[in-house]
Amino acid sequence: MSQLKERLDKIQCEIIKRKKSNNLSKYNNGDKVHHKQILFHKCQKRNRWVFGGNRSGKSECGAVEVIYMARGIHPYRNNRQDGVNGWVVSLSRQVQRDVAQQKILHYLNKSWIVKIVMSSGRADNPESGIIDFILIKNVFGNISRIGFKSCDQGRDKFQGASLDFVWFDEEPPFDIYRECQMRVLDREGDIFGTMTPLKGLTWVYDEIYLNNHNSQEVWHEHMQWEDNPYLSDKEIEFLTQSLSSDELESRKYGKFTALGGMVYPEFDEQIHVIEPFNVPLEWQDTISIDPGLNNPLSAHWYAVDYDQNVYVIAEHFEAQKDVSYHSQRIKDISQKLNWHYNSNGMICALIDSAASQRTLASSKSVVDLFYENGILVNPRVNKDMFSGISTVKKYLKDGNGKSHIFIFKNCVNLIREIKSYWWGDQDLPIKKDDHSLDELRYYLMSKPQNKHSFSIQKSETLKEKEKLIRKLKHQNVRF
Repeated sequence: MSQLKERLDKIQCEIIKRKKSNNLSKYNNGDKVHHKQILFHKCQKRNRWVFGGNRSGKSECGAVEVIYMARGIHPYRNNRQDGVNGWVVSLSRQVQRDVAQQKILHYLNKSWIVKIVMSSGRADNPESGIIDFILIKNVFGNISRIGFKSCDQGRDKFQGASLDFVWFDEEPPFDIYRECQMRVLDREGDIFGTMTPLKGLTWVYDEIYLNNHNSQEVWHEHMQWEDNPYLSDKEIEFLTQSLSSDELESRKYGKFTALGGMVYPEFDEQIHVIEPFNVPLEWQDTISIDPGLNNPLSAHWYAVDYDQNVYVIAEHFEAQKDVSYHSQRIKDISQKLNWHYNSNGMICALIDSAASQRTLASSKSVVDLFYENGILVNPRVNKDMFSGISTVKKYLKDGNGKSHIFIFKNCVNLIREIKSYWWGDQDLPIKKDDHSLDELRYYLMSKPQNKHSFSIQKSETLKEKEKLIRKLKHQNVRF
């Protein structure tokens, strides 16, 4: 009996020892859970990126994703039994050793390692050297290979291989990113990146954040300090006070910044972009159009609920087509939405006032051409830039911090334009890719302002000023 007890005690001690040495088992498994990391792992897209502030936990989830795939134990994906081949890409060899390599070794149990091949240093002390690749056992009895690359090696060193995944820890040069895309092509592999956007509006901003190509496989998430449950409030406050406002945007919130700043910093995809739903017929309002021939024509369908909240529910966005084509597309989308017609059986819309002008090439205006095609467009819109921008801002966030506009996620071009709208010189927005934003302004400027929805917190000075004005009016004082 005593021998049995002694044996059981040894087994229990070994279980405790292995559990303590298995850092992967502790990852998001306890009282503290990093929910943004879980979102990243759950995402099924093949091109996933986390834009996170420093110490937000972004590199942590990249390293764990690598181990999940290599071990064949991914909790949210189909695992490949025959083992996988992937790369971990850092900016330099030194950064590899100090960040990505360190994270991988932290979560990689030594009993899983078959072989470590070093570029420099000793295999029995890999933390101090530069790893070339690691062979590890997966749970199906096969071998996976994790290779390490650095961007300072140049694009040529990224050719030839066939891979199941590539993890970019921080932003790589575009040519290396494109080369790695080719490496995962034949195996239908994954690209994922974790980075702090410190370089401004680079290719990542266009390719991933704006998703200019509208790829169905591109996904991104922002991580900030408050998302990391292991950072204390005191530490967050200390770090916040030590950084400038520009640095905070990237280093705390993981946001892209430009010299002039965003026109609509109030826009938050987590709040303003929503899943489509069946909109009640009585909410239907009107369509707004920004016309274009060589440039894209942008049209959106707008609905308003009983609390005067605006919903952008459908989108038509296409270039190098004539009015006849656009009219038919507007009719097709309206039919799918069961959109209302006027008493003459026509679809009504707002349009840029320039559409009423006749050109030398045609005796008819764009307004006339739309009318002939069954679309009654109203060119009497308010095009004042600054009051329009101010109105959009109020809909995005009123004086009480509430949103009054929501965009269906299928309106990808409008969402992209809001995210890429920046101030330029002379306090004017940069005139680029703003077709959807123009007709959004036309529409919102046509709406009567709801004083309750957009109530602004008044200062004591403003209250006294209004009180004085009312008093003077009662005394018949002329202004």
